Amino acid sequence: MGRIQRALLSVWDKTGLVPFARTLAELGVELVSTGGTARVLREAGLKVTELSEFTGFPEMLDGRVKTLHPKVHGGLLFLRGHPEHEATAARHGIVPIDLVVVNLYPFEQTVARPGVTFAEAIENIDIGGPAMLRSAAKNHASVTVVVDPADYDCVAEQLRARGETTPELRRQLAEKVFARTAAYDAAIAAWLAEQNRAPGAPAVPPERLVIAAPRVQRLRYGENPHQAAALYGRFSEYFAQLHGRELSYNNILDLTAAAALIAEFADDPPTVAILKHTNPCGVGQGATLREAWDKALATDRQAPFGGIIAVNRPLDGDCAAAIAEIFSEVIVAPGFTEEALELLQRKKNLRLLRQLRPAPAGQEWETRSVGFGSFLHQERDTCPTPPAEMRVVTRRAPTEEEWRAMRFGWRVVKHVKSNAIVYAGPDRTLGIGAGQMSRVDASRIAVWKAREAGLSLTGSVVCSDAFFPFPDGLVAAADAGATAAIQPGGSVRDAEVIAAADARGMAMVFTGIRHFRH
Repeated sequence: MGRIQRALLSVWDKTGLVPFARTLAELGVELVSTGGTARVLREAGLKVTELSEFTGFPEMLDGRVKTLHPKVHGGLLFLRGHPEHEATAARHGIVPIDLVVVNLYPFEQTVARPGVTFAEAIENIDIGGPAMLRSAAKNHASVTVVVDPADYDCVAEQLRARGETTPELRRQLAEKVFARTAAYDAAIAAWLAEQNRAPGAPAVPPERLVIAAPRVQRLRYGENPHQAAALYGRFSEYFAQLHGRELSYNNILDLTAAAALIAEFADDPPTVAILKHTNPCGVGQGATLREAWDKALATDRQAPFGGIIAVNRPLDGDCAAAIAEIFSEVIVAPGFTEEALELLQRKKNLRLLRQLRPAPAGQEWETRSVGFGSFLHQERDTCPTPPAEMRVVTRRAPTEEEWRAMRFGWRVVKHVKSNAIVYAGPDRTLGIGAGQMSRVDASRIAVWKAREAGLSLTGSVVCSDAFFPFPDGLVAAADAGATAAIQPGGSVRDAEVIAAADARGMAMVFTGIRHFRH
């Protein structure tokens, strides 16, 4: 490649800029820069050539056109050692630019601000920056390009040692450039799509699905030790780990499922949820978290071993002491008292996470890889079912206690893998059947789990994530002691199921909303 002689610096994020530029100057590299970047470098006592002086052409249109010039892109793109390219560059007075240091206008941060206007967002779409980055990255055989301030040190180290960078480093930096510009364009496209949607109009999946998320951390392995894995996206904006070993792939699956479930009870009395393999083992409410814990644990005393615990209040010492009696993998809470932290931190393998803020407001999308180079993309199931939407379909209406149990259990069954059945009381789960091939089998498992736990289902409510296709599931629930049922309805045999409920004096409510979870 040859010794780096000239660098073009144009950055929005000035972090680490001055020390890096000072290293370049000490090594005899000519510094060319634009507006604000040039001013910062001059204030630091460094000699800088203004870009307009370098190109012989002024900035114009409020800075929209400054780096879009043949002397910039020609200096980046011409092939060194190529006779025709060298001759063309010399004929037009184009000199090589060997190093480009550029980061982009903060579009993502701008549109994340409350109240940002459309015009503000548009002005924060960088044009010249991505163009320079792509030109430099394309010609990385000869040009070093830096888009991330975190790479200043490794570039400076190689320049001090050899005056140039290695081909391996240049390829790695070029890869980062194209990843960054792809993510930048994806963010702009997603924002424009949202702006183009009429107010109140239903969300529409994009014509082209682009997933662009920074890697948060490499994980030791995936679901199994032979699978490589990493975590991407904005996880650290929502969760902070306070204690314990590094989170595993399975930990993250479980704790995000736990956080989604406990969010259903954000405004409720103290609530505790225990999950295993993303399925609830038990959920309870009480006057205190300790009381809620006792009810949640009572649903199933075996499955919670190695489970995930989520609470909707700062975890206190009394509840922490009870939790500490069993082995758990993760506890996620909006906070921890000093007493709870001191007690739980004695368990070196227990991971403690504080949820920094609730899940994003508004409608989220979720994406799932299904292999074969294909993806599924859907709106997240955040649809609530307020009581006004529930329709009593039996001769007997639910009692107030049954209504309370329905409201409680319906929020839980939504988070159980299909086929899903939950037997519930007004403030606790009593039996949970998850992931079965038939609904009646899910009901039988839930009944068996309740009996194993020594819990009576007499007077309970049975909650089903989808309709009962035949009366047998409802009859099994009635035989187990359930006196009321809540389900979406919509089966061709609804009339038979309703008749079976009426024959047994049960109350039944249709929600009209299904909550399949695969």
